[in-house]
Amino acid sequence: MQKLYKSAKAWLSFVLGRNPRIELTRKDYRKYIPAPYEGVVIISSDFELAWAWRYDKLNPDPINNSLVLARKERNNIPKLVELSARYNIPVTWGTVGHLFLSSCKHGVQKPHIDIERLLYFENEWWKYSSGDWFDADPCSTVEKAPEWYAPDLIKHILNSEIAHEIANHSFSHISCDDDTCTPAILESELRASQEAADSFKLKLESFIFPGHTMGNYDTLQKTGYTSMRTNFINVLGYPECHANSLWEHKTTMELSYNNLFSIKHNLSRYKVIINKCIKNHQVCNLWFHPSFEDINIEVILPEIYRFLDANRKKLWITTMKEYTNWLSIKAKNSEDTNIK
Repeated sequence: MQKLYKSAKAWLSFVLGRNPRIELTRKDYRKYIPAPYEGVVIISSDFELAWAWRYDKLNPDPINNSLVLARKERNNIPKLVELSARYNIPVTWGTVGHLFLSSCKHGVQKPHIDIERLLYFENEWWKYSSGDWFDADPCSTVEKAPEWYAPDLIKHILNSEIAHEIANHSFSHISCDDDTCTPAILESELRASQEAADSFKLKLESFIFPGHTMGNYDTLQKTGYTSMRTNFINVLGYPECHANSLWEHKTTMELSYNNLFSIKHNLSRYKVIINKCIKNHQVCNLWFHPSFEDINIEVILPEIYRFLDANRKKLWITTMKEYTNWLSIKAKNSEDTNIK
């Protein structure tokens, strides 16, 4: 009975345009949708391995659960890369910075001594109330502790024939909201991520907030980031340029099988959203956790990727970085025109 109630509530919210919330079509939509396309689709992934769930307060054994999810994610990512290649779908991989490392060592006092720590905190999902933030870090190697390092997977993504983007998801999956994270803490995390990414000759420019903990926008802009993905509510609409020139890309829906509905209805919901994106001349931001269940890789993503590919002439399927670059150039050209 409870599942039926939740299913009906979720269905009604979707039908009424509350999840995702549908913004009004803008008369100046060509500022956001390049011709000849009718809509833009960005797919992003939270690439975390074991880092994401180690302070999960809803799980009785969060470290073991983190390891289980990391192994699942390691198994899934090559399949996801192959799926992207099959349908020519680029992904923005929001990557935890520690995953760039092939190894790390314990310092005299604690791991990663140069990274400033969060104070103890608790939010809706996490509880960090004892020890050191890096206590779970094995200070080992990718061969011995593959749940905490992933240079091999990053190379696999970069070697794909598809132009994927590697974005930042913080160095150690911290809470980034202003009440929990100081600018200095985030700066140290961003610096560590970029230093780790240097070995891959990557410049990290897009940021995906860990655990949907949004904040410190000025710090992102100050350290060279051009865009961020937020998730206050699900939105089908348009990006927003903040006063500091940082572009905000709002999530539309998590791309994952919802067991409240049948497979058919799951697929139908995503196709309805994509069709609305085309009809309304809007931007659709879909995202997923690579640690999700097999049904997503075997059924959900292949069908949605096939549907996107079939609508390729109407949709610009791109990455956060590529789309942000286009938006910035478009905005600058518009300003130059107005000046003249």
